[in-house]
Amino acid sequence: MLRCFQADLHIHTCLSPCGDLLMSPKRVVEEAARKKLDIIAISDHNSAENVAAAVRVGQDNDVTVIPAMEVTTVEEAHFIAFFDRPDPVLDLQNLIYENLPGKNDPTVFGEQIVVNELDEVEGYNDRLLIGACGLSINKLIEEIHKRGGLIVAAHVDRQAFSIISQLGFIPPDIELDGLEISARIPPGKAVELFPEFKKYPLITSSDAHYLQDIGKVRTSFMLQEPTFGELRQAFANTNSRRLFVEEV
Repeated sequence: MLRCFQADLHIHTCLSPCGDLLMSPKRVVEEAARKKLDIIAISDHNSAENVAAAVRVGQDNDVTVIPAMEVTTVEEAHFIAFFDRPDPVLDLQNLIYENLPGKNDPTVFGEQIVVNELDEVEGYNDRLLIGACGLSINKLIEEIHKRGGLIVAAHVDRQAFSIISQLGFIPPDIELDGLEISARIPPGKAVELFPEFKKYPLITSSDAHYLQDIGKVRTSFMLQEPTFGELRQAFANTNSRRLFVEEV
């Protein structure tokens, strides 16, 4: 039997330089559970080093944690990659690191902290995670799909770091699995402004960098169970699985 699951598929941790230091994997998952979210995605900038810890915490809190990453392409557009388990996102991370120039300055951009499921600091990432990697949009899509993942263009309505802001349009030949509308605009208004959005599955996410923002907007999924495989079917609108966002 299908039922409705609540999801917030764009949440940062303290690994992202713009993420609050309180955004440890443990605190993020516990806040998601408190807000009755069934599914979340940990999607830090150009890195997935806090994903496995969040997955383990999620198992203890009845929250499905989707391994993810928010990647900045060479065009300086943001995309979210989703996977069924940590291994493929960590494999993608290796590719991103090979193509990510620069070193982080924590006094300018913020600390990039790797934390385990017990809230213990395991290290600091010194790469320039806030920067753009050397992969093009087309190459990133290819690499994500090759690893069995889904790719969604992030906050497409925003005037910075979105595919629309950077290219001015969505190329018709790219194989995106969906688009994300930011919390700044109702989905209906976004579609009114950008009619081309109607061709894609639309989600809305918090893009939370602070605990209080987790779940402030969410996407509903009709699924049999809260798993990546079920999400894939919902994005494809197959086997009666579907997704929808409500106007707020």
